[in-house]
Amino acid sequence: MPETLTAAERLDRLTVSSFHRRAALLLSYVFFFELGDLNSFAYAAPALRLHWQLSLETIATITSASFVGMFIGATSAGALSDHIGRRRALIVTTMWYSTMSLLNACAWDVPSLFAARLLTGMGLSGMTVVAMTYIGEVFPSRVRGTFQARILMFGLIGIPATAYVARLAVPAADWGWRVIFIWGALAIFFPLVARKLEESPRWLEHRGRHDEAEVVLARIEREGGEAALPASPALPAPPATSSIGITGLITSGAGPRALLLIAVWFCQTLGFYGFNAWVPTLLAEQGIPIARTLSQSLAISIGVIPGAFVASLIADRWERKYLIALVAVLVGTFGMIYGLSFSTWIIVTFGFLVAMGQQVFAPMLYAYTAECFPTNARNTGAGLSYGIGRLGNAVGPLIVAFLYATYGYRSVFAYIAVCWVLVALLVMAFGPRMNARTLA
Repeated sequence: MPETLTAAERLDRLTVSSFHRRAALLLSYVFFFELGDLNSFAYAAPALRLHWQLSLETIATITSASFVGMFIGATSAGALSDHIGRRRALIVTTMWYSTMSLLNACAWDVPSLFAARLLTGMGLSGMTVVAMTYIGEVFPSRVRGTFQARILMFGLIGIPATAYVARLAVPAADWGWRVIFIWGALAIFFPLVARKLEESPRWLEHRGRHDEAEVVLARIEREGGEAALPASPALPAPPATSSIGITGLITSGAGPRALLLIAVWFCQTLGFYGFNAWVPTLLAEQGIPIARTLSQSLAISIGVIPGAFVASLIADRWERKYLIALVAVLVGTFGMIYGLSFSTWIIVTFGFLVAMGQQVFAPMLYAYTAECFPTNARNTGAGLSYGIGRLGNAVGPLIVAFLYATYGYRSVFAYIAVCWVLVALLVMAFGPRMNARTLA
């Protein structure tokens, strides 16, 4: 391996090895419980509404707390990771969300649950931002979209698994909703296996720790054998800078991309959680029993797994910006059809298609977000994009509650469809082409 090659070029020339498969397995584990925990309140909310006599506005307020926490967590964890490294930040954020999930299970009133959801949201979004960056930096460019999708495919099993836990636990006892949050905390054992992950050589190199980067690269290359594949086409090099964080983001010229991705994540979050966080509660509001509501939600949630599988097949085959736009339009369309019917088979069929489409979309946007920023500010840029998008949805649940109370059930799904169409328009109009490029 010529010494003149950068860490990025050496990583991009590697064949997929046991290192990549091991990293994918460990990241799948933390995503499994992160994604399950992210949806846990949606499954607990119908029972809490019944047992605590909560209004829809109160449910909306508690849901909003998670997104305020996500803004704080994504922006702070992004900057933290650019300073302390991807691997260490991944451990910190996973431990945080797992511990805070246990705090949810101990909540005794609305203020305590509000605080617990806010703190949990900080860890959930922080882990996601760090993980999406880590995937983008250690996997070869020609397969990073595929592996992002595969990791999410296994991680997304956590959503129907959490729905199944809720289906068993919630009807069993008044305190059954607490079991959902205990389940979401089981990633707490991640530090015991995290030593099997390597630090990102790109991050080490950009921090001037060349000897450490060389040691890590040598270990990765030994596991992968000879690097026989040609390097991917390189992106134009950013201006030379040693700055990190916000300063590095600005000096590298990536500010406009940050603004674009903030807008995309803002609209995507409103559409995604407008559907996912409210389906069980809105169905219950239409007079459908909680047990049946949870059963329908479980059937719908199974769609996330084939969705991520489809993403793994197409993410690196065609340009991601076009795929992101196309899938966003399909999700909005399926969601609108869902909202126009109370027939069980239509609810389950099109709910399944929405869940599936969302998870064709999500891995591609995760990969695309990390690709759009240089290494010295990648986590900061991704964190700002993801975090401000989540902050935007602090008002999303309040919009849903207002629309439902004022204009009825179907207006909620029209609003969700508009959010997804806006995502498509933004990416098509302003998004750069990023597939199979060696990242700066």
